[in-house]
Amino acid sequence: MRAIGVVTVARSDYGIYLSILRQIARRPGLRLHLFVSGMHLAPEFGLTVRTIEADGFEVADRIEMLVSSDTPEGISKSMGLGTIGFAQAFARSRPDLLCVLGDRFEMHAAAVAALPFRIPVAHIHGGEITEGAIDNALRHSLTRLSHLHFASLPEYARRLLQMGEEPWRITVSGAPSLDNLASVERVGLSELAASLDLPLTRPPLLVTFHPVTLEYDQADAQVAELLHALRAVDAPVVFTLPNADTSGRLVARRIAEFVRSRQDAFLVENLGTGAYFSMMANALAMVGNSSSGIIEAASFRLPVVDIGSRQRGRVKPVNVIECGYPREEIVGAIRRAVSEEFRKRLDALVNPYETGHAAEVIVDRLEAVDLDERLVVKRFIDLPVPVGAPATFDEVA
Repeated sequence: MRAIGVVTVARSDYGIYLSILRQIARRPGLRLHLFVSGMHLAPEFGLTVRTIEADGFEVADRIEMLVSSDTPEGISKSMGLGTIGFAQAFARSRPDLLCVLGDRFEMHAAAVAALPFRIPVAHIHGGEITEGAIDNALRHSLTRLSHLHFASLPEYARRLLQMGEEPWRITVSGAPSLDNLASVERVGLSELAASLDLPLTRPPLLVTFHPVTLEYDQADAQVAELLHALRAVDAPVVFTLPNADTSGRLVARRIAEFVRSRQDAFLVENLGTGAYFSMMANALAMVGNSSSGIIEAASFRLPVVDIGSRQRGRVKPVNVIECGYPREEIVGAIRRAVSEEFRKRLDALVNPYETGHAAEVIVDRLEAVDLDERLVVKRFIDLPVPVGAPATFDEVA
């Protein structure tokens, strides 16, 4: 059997992986080897490894790597610990292929550790851009460390070609998280509120705000502007936790203080895929800087207020309204998002990221690819020099 290793480090990537994990599990020629790390193993982030086990997936390896610090030094130390931990895991059990996803520093640690073992790496959601986060550099580095690429849009596949990747390594798959739309049951607001023990009687604003890691020293001011803006809007608010990024704990503390000060504001540690989709289906609008506002929200025709630079560079459907950090801009964007006029514009919205069969495309490729020297030894493909472009480095300089 072909062993497919999958690295999951947080509730966000686990929800994206879910349809892929089910595809792997149902194929007789494949064996799933689940490497669980990062926020999944931390009580302060909801100890979401329990969700994985409740879904019936066996956890093959647990890699502890997060130190109790969200400073730049703490994040760097966590990256180092992760590389050591994944190296030890691969020494115990070497998968035939290793799947990583997105742009997290925990994922990068796994790919770096896999390199000396000559483990072919398959990267999902490469070629995207998020200019405000260190994730941008990590994602592109993961591209160079990886041997197969699954891009969510043709635009991102073209960017992988620009990075010198051989065309046969690249597949446009769509976004696998959206495959879950066909299988995850969604419930109405009253049933959802009861299941989460939240006294919600009106559609809420769903708020996820992560630290902008290239602006981590401004995180306190940025989240303060967001919270001031939310006070000016007459709507309940449901927050989800920020990631374990630089200044993430600071952002979480400010949100917790806000929730304690308002009866109609709530913080949920872990919604899970089903409840998260139900929340998106019932929300008044989504506010913050989460990638789910760019990729998933359009499938629910949910208005999104995208704050700041964290998602700058991604292809954004027309349900996304961009704004800066000042509270006045955020309030204006929220009021526009919840207006009847804007919501009517979304009636015919088609999500460009949604194919409905991304997981099948990905797992078909993982199952069929030859595990040979051609896969492991990468060639860099130089693009043709455009007519009229500088021919030498001296001309560029």
